[in-house]
Amino acid sequence: MHNHKDRYKRGFPSKSELDRKRITDLIDRSSPSTSKAINGGSSAKSSSLTNRDSRSSSNPISKYSNAEEDEESETDSDDSNGRGSDGDDTSWISWFCNLRGNEFFCEVHDDYIQDDFNLCGLTSQVPYYDYALDLILDVESSHGDMFTEEQNELIESAAEMLYGLIHARFILTSKGMASMLDKYKNYDFGRCPRVYCSGQPCLPVGQSDIARSSTVKIFCPRCEDIYYPRSKYQGNIDGAYFGTTFPHLFLMTHGQLKPQKPSQNYVPRVFGYKLHKPRS
Repeated sequence: MHNHKDRYKRGFPSKSELDRKRITDLIDRSSPSTSKAINGGSSAKSSSLTNRDSRSSSNPISKYSNAEEDEESETDSDDSNGRGSDGDDTSWISWFCNLRGNEFFCEVHDDYIQDDFNLCGLTSQVPYYDYALDLILDVESSHGDMFTEEQNELIESAAEMLYGLIHARFILTSKGMASMLDKYKNYDFGRCPRVYCSGQPCLPVGQSDIARSSTVKIFCPRCEDIYYPRSKYQGNIDGAYFGTTFPHLFLMTHGQLKPQKPSQNYVPRVFGYKLHKPRS
């Protein structure tokens, strides 16, 4: 199996949406149990499993992004895509978390991944499970030369999916929450777009714990509603990689961070007069 940094240096040619769909279909066919355990929702098929052709520095575009955010994202593209390409000692986890669009992810500790108890049930959900796990842990495989280029790409996509599912479990632990707390304080997850929330920092949340069902959203602790991430890259991450529990358990654990609900609401007016709701 090719080392992830070697593949990054060599670079992949950009792929079309048809190529991404073909890889996803091959993954589905490669593991019958996967198709049973996972809902094949189309909204998340451009998530980390099929994601981004991260090795080629081109990423799929979310329909929910706006032009202003696109321009902001492009300004730092060279910096974020180049991370991990200089140092040969960069781990796969560090390299993956530093890819543009993966800012929501924290680095899962190796000892957590090496504990089989923490990975219970994931074997049936991820194709090429053993090879994907070796790739995540930077274990050199003696079977790397046996795989075709297409199979290596499938293994890499499976590794991204496996890491995401492990990540959803890790951020519910004390160490995981500590890592996410630092990112929350740095506004890495973005701010609430609602005006009366006054720039409240948000937390990532999934609408389902089943992979490939929906993309990640951001949860505002103030208005307690969810929104699409502003970044076109973050908007394609699978919501199951953060799960439905994280933001609420996080705020229960760090109760001092839970803000008061906004006291103001927007009032529609026409020529200065409030609009009355029609009687039912």
